[in-house]
Order: sequence, then structure tokens, then C-alpha cells
Amino acid sequence: MTLTLAIDLIAGLALAVAFGGITFFSAVVAPLVFVKLPAETAGGFIRELFPWYYLTLGEVSLIATLALLGAGRSTAALLAGVTVLGFVVARQWLMPAINAARDAKQPQRFNRLHRLSVIINGLQWLLLGAALVLVLR
Repeated sequence: MTLTLAIDLIAGLALAVAFGGITFFSAVVAPLVFVKLPAETAGGFIRELFPWYYLTLGEVSLIATLALLGAGRSTAALLAGVTVLGFVVARQWLMPAINAARDAKQPQRFNRLHRLSVIINGLQWLLLGAALVLVLR
């Protein structure tokens, strides 16, 4: 196996893990938590889960970005790199702001920030999917 092929494999696997992680969390975990757990428990559980979600998927996306740069795949690396930035912004700024709005009982602000987090997450999913397609071509 050549070094380039190995780097492509690492990049592809990291992209697939990140893309699959977002898909699974959004389609299965989050909806199930709110259906199966009491509202207060569900909210607390999700609040504890999100920092790990952002950290883990951000790290996996960073691995993909670095591998893509190493393989000379600048377009795919840019797409993956933007997702890393999204995870950092969501974890360090957006999530604390959402939690503060909920704690302060500011439903309009909470809804606006939550909607922004959903939009960012959807864009990250699209960017990772596009990067994965570029690697698989």
C-alpha cells in the first residue's frame, strides 16, 4: 500500500465516521432521547452529551482535514476544515449560549440559537458528505 493510498484511507474513514456520527445522532439519538425519557431528564442528558458530541466529531473531522491536506486534496480538506470550525464554534460559543438562554427562561432566544445550531449541523453534514464524495471519486 502506498503512502498516498493509506492517507486517503484514513481521510475517507474519518470523513465517514464524522458523516455517520452526525447522521446517527440527528436521526436516531436525539429524537429517541426526547421520546423515551421524561422532558427534564432528556434535556439534562442532551446537555451532558453535546460537549462530547462536538469534541469527538470535531477531532475526527480534524483528522480528516489533516489527512486530506497530506494527500494534497485541498478542496476536500477545506470542506472538512470548515466543519471543524463549526464544531469549535458550536461547542465553545453556541452551546453555552443555548444553555444560558434555557436557564434564563428566554424561549425566543433559545429557539433562535437552537435553530442556528441545527442549521450549522446540517451544513456540516452536507460539507462532510461532499468531502467524502470527493475522496471516493
